[in-house]
Formats: sequence, C-alpha cells, structure tokens
Amino acid sequence: MISVLGSIKGMRDKALRLQRDGLKTRKLVQACWQLLSERGEASGVSLAQDTLALYAALAKEDQFAFFQALKAEFSPEPRQVLIAATEYAKSPDSPHLAALTRAVEPPRQELLRRLNRAPGGTRVIVGMRERLLDALPKDRELQQVDDDFHHLLQSWFNPGFLRIARVDWHTPATLLEQLIRHEAVHEIRGWNDLRRRLQDDRRCFAFFHPALPDEPLIFVEVALLTEMPAAIAPLIAIDSEPKAQADFQLAAFYSISNCQPGLRGVSLGTFLIKQVAGLLAAEFPRIKRFCTLSPVPGFRDWLRATLAAPEAAGALPEVVRSSLETVRSALGPALDRGVAELRAAERPREKCAGDLERLCAAYLLGLGEPGGVTRDAVARFHLNNGARMERLNSAGDLSDKGLRQALGMMVNYVYDLKTIERNHERYVGGRTEASKQVRGLVG
Repeated sequence: MISVLGSIKGMRDKALRLQRDGLKTRKLVQACWQLLSERGEASGVSLAQDTLALYAALAKEDQFAFFQALKAEFSPEPRQVLIAATEYAKSPDSPHLAALTRAVEPPRQELLRRLNRAPGGTRVIVGMRERLLDALPKDRELQQVDDDFHHLLQSWFNPGFLRIARVDWHTPATLLEQLIRHEAVHEIRGWNDLRRRLQDDRRCFAFFHPALPDEPLIFVEVALLTEMPAAIAPLIAIDSEPKAQADFQLAAFYSISNCQPGLRGVSLGTFLIKQVAGLLAAEFPRIKRFCTLSPVPGFRDWLRATLAAPEAAGALPEVVRSSLETVRSALGPALDRGVAELRAAERPREKCAGDLERLCAAYLLGLGEPGGVTRDAVARFHLNNGARMERLNSAGDLSDKGLRQALGMMVNYVYDLKTIERNHERYVGGRTEASKQVRGLVG
C-alpha cells in the first residue's frame, strides 16, 4: 500500500513539475513576443537581458519545447507571403520587393537580432544553437529554425572580424586550459604534452572574434620540420627532441580544432591556413613548403558501407573493386569489430596497405559520389581552403582513434601559396586538386 501511494505521489509530482516547466516555456515565448513589439532601443536591451535569463533557467527538455515554439509561432505567415509574392509578380518594383522580403523573413530572425543586443547575447545565442543542433535528430522540422540561426551567425562571424594570436608557454593559463580542453584531433595528455607542443620547433595559433574576446574559435597547431611527415606519433611524442631553427624547411599543420560547437557549419573563412602560413613565412623566410598531416575520419565507415552495398561498389573503377575484394578477404570480420580485433589483424592490414591506400584515394576523390565530391569533412575543409591532396600514409595514425576511424590512414595536403586561390576556385567548380601519385592509385 505504501509503495502504491509513493508511486502515485511520484507521478503527481512529475506532472506538477512538467506543468511548472511548461509554464516557464510559455513565459519565455511571451517575453519573446514582447521583445519583438518593443520600439525603444534602451528598454529593448533590458528586455533582451530578461528574455535570455528566462531561457537560461530552462531545463534541457524545455529548451527543446522552446525550439518547437520558435518553429510553430515565429515562422512567416503563408497567406501574407502569397499576397506579397502575387503583388511583386504583378509589379516587380522596389516597394513590392521590400514588402515580399518582409513577409518572407521569419520573425525569429528579428528576435535573434534583438536578443543579440543584450550584453553577452552572442555567446548565449551560440550556445543556444549548440542545443538546437542536439535537438535536430528528435525533430527534423527544426531544420528551418537552424537555417535562421546559421544565416545570422554566418553574417555575425564574418571572417573579416577574426583576430589571430600566437599561443605559447607564456600565454595566460586560462587560454592554455582551453587549448587542452578543445583539442579535438590529437588529445593533449597533460601539461608536459602541451609544453612540448609549444616549444621552439612548434607553433600554435588561435582565432578570436570581438563578440567572444576570451573564447577562441579555432586552434591551429604546427610542426616545423625537415620533411613532409608520414605519421603523427613522432610529431606528438612528449619526449622528442626539438629541432634546431636552422633545420626548418617545412611547416606541417597537424591539428585544427573548432572550439565552438554552436558554430558548426558556419564558415569562418576559406583561407585561415593561408593566414597562418603567411605569419610563418614572415618569421622563417627559409620555409617555403606548407603541408598538413590530416586524419580521414569517415574512411572506415565508408569502406564498411561500400563492402555491404554491391550497387555502390559497382560505380567504382575495376581496380578499386579489386582492392575491395582483397581487403574483404584480408581483414574480413575485423572491419566490423572493435579496436582490439583491428590490432590483432595487424599483419593482414600491413599486407593489404596498398589496397587500403587505393580505397582511401577513391573515398577522398569522391568516386561514385554525386558530383564527385567526397563525404570526408576534413578533406572538404582543406580542398576548399585551396590545398592539393598530395600523399596517403597507410600507417599514419595507429592509435585507437586512428584505427577506429581510418584503419591507420592519414593524408598530406599541400598548401602552395601561389596556387591557393586557383585551387579554391577549381574546387568550388567541382574539381579536386590531387597529385599524380594519388590519382594514379585509382587508375
């Protein structure tokens, strides 16, 4: 009897909590409408602060309800859009175009602009979009809300506003801690690891925006070397000896980490690497070559999917299909299992290294993909930045993460400062710049 009463009380408390939290969401929505109706700028700033405070007080599930309200209640009014479009079609002049533009723009865009007036508003809106991106899988219709966030953030975070700063061992500890926390490519294993990455033969740069002066947007880590690297382990070894400045012949970008999840998909400029290369060239005139040692995070998933889909494999060149069968025979079930099984298959993996390189080249060149564009986000980033795909390294990253994502594969992209803009334009036009060595792998 007691347990039944306890259960009933728990259900009642939950219902009351849901009702109370629902009231919080409605109060926030009402505040948003009040903010949109406010005409005075001074009072609007105060109201924007209050509105953001209401949002900050919401639980995660109630934030999801708020995003749904942004979709349902702050979208364009279809009838008004139709009327404005009809009038513009009859008379395509400036007044009718302006009326159509006003009708088509969702009220939530103006809402976000007004929220952004509050002190720290940009930071909250970036965090808000991070939550929205997490909510998208639960309701794909929220994509229209995210489109508005993306549109405004793309404008607010114009690359022209970005400031670049070098990070070294004398940088304030708060920023160094952020570097450790945000390193997304190769984990920084404590302060000794960080110190090695900031020594004289290494460089690190951070990009900042005026709206987030104390929070980096991107970290770029560079190794100054004698030759193009083929593996990541020597670059991040804590006990490796720093090279002398007289030996520097090449700069290798080995880690680029985005620090703001809420800015995912927001382009922060296509020539960030060129900016860093320009700084390095000014500091070290002898360095003329710039390259990367980059991961291939989607390769293993692509390989498994291609092996499981004969129709996908059928669109690939014969030499690539032959390598598919070789890898299937050599690695077999290990491809679908954990890191331990992949390590146990070390000898077979080494024997079919050439076939894995061929398959990776097919993946990165987008063979069989619509428009011939690779799915790999890292490849798209570098190619859009004006790089050339130069070389594949079958044993580039044998860490657990490297095996799990790409069976150990890494890529060198080359940045030739004389051809960056040309390569970027060609990539935008649908052409992937790649060396003869890489193209030769696929026939």
